[in-house]
Amino acid sequence: MGRVFVAGSINMDVVATAGRHPRVGETVAGTAVHYFPGGKGANQAVAAAKLGASTTLIGRLGTDAFGLQLRAFLAAQGVNLDFVTDSAEAHSGTAIITLADADNTIVVVPGANALVSAEDVSTPALAKGDVAVSQFEIPQPTIAAFFTRARAAGATTILNPAPAAMFGTGLLDLVDILVLNETELGFLTGLELRDSDEPAKFAGAARSLRRSPSQIICVTLGKRGVLAIGDGDASLIAGRAVKAVDTTGAGDCFVGALAAQLAEGHTIPEALNYANAAASICVQRMGAAPSMPTSAEVAAVLRD
Repeated sequence: MGRVFVAGSINMDVVATAGRHPRVGETVAGTAVHYFPGGKGANQAVAAAKLGASTTLIGRLGTDAFGLQLRAFLAAQGVNLDFVTDSAEAHSGTAIITLADADNTIVVVPGANALVSAEDVSTPALAKGDVAVSQFEIPQPTIAAFFTRARAAGATTILNPAPAAMFGTGLLDLVDILVLNETELGFLTGLELRDSDEPAKFAGAARSLRRSPSQIICVTLGKRGVLAIGDGDASLIAGRAVKAVDTTGAGDCFVGALAAQLAEGHTIPEALNYANAAASICVQRMGAAPSMPTSAEVAAVLRD
């Protein structure tokens, strides 16, 4: 059985809830404020660990109060933190989130995450069967160095290019599985994509990004499910109808669950169906990392 290695961000999410989002220049009264462990790297690592995968997180924290709280939380979730470094020269990553009517707006302040370096990802020993995961809340050269080592070791690489940012073909060439939502796909292809578009339009856009016949692109479509584009026909794994409470971290839950399933040796279709079920549980809870489900919870949903 393989292991999951996540190189990525670790944040404290400061979440303000309100009846609606403010317009530019406007102040609205909020209803509550919450502090949730988050960051795309941490979220994905927690998701994989809670679903039973041996999971190691590679990243950086500040030496502030948030850093201490985040380290304690991640350790309690079973995430290996041997390669999470404390950085006295920067504060811990922080995300300011406004949540209204189950939709969110987010401002991320990277802090120590911006210092994650190629040296940080050079120490963990990856092997064939492992899964290496990263996202765009740490520097892209660090991701490239991480994936280069993973490829050399025979590990599978998963990139979640979020928050959306342009990147070169050199990095894309190192990616086995690209996981992104319709907004990120539209940004990277320069196409205007809408939730209501037919799957064929998303598939066409995704195919324009593919760099090799073996590369797989997964487009998450929220309640509509996930579209997988490989060397053959595109396949749509249907979503699950649930009442969403907080969509923060849903994409990260999907990525972590996908990585955990692939590390266990499951096929892509099996892993995508499982990840879909896991994400449907995540959106019914508040917070990012704390909302990640257990394997028992996912198994119960899949039995229904």
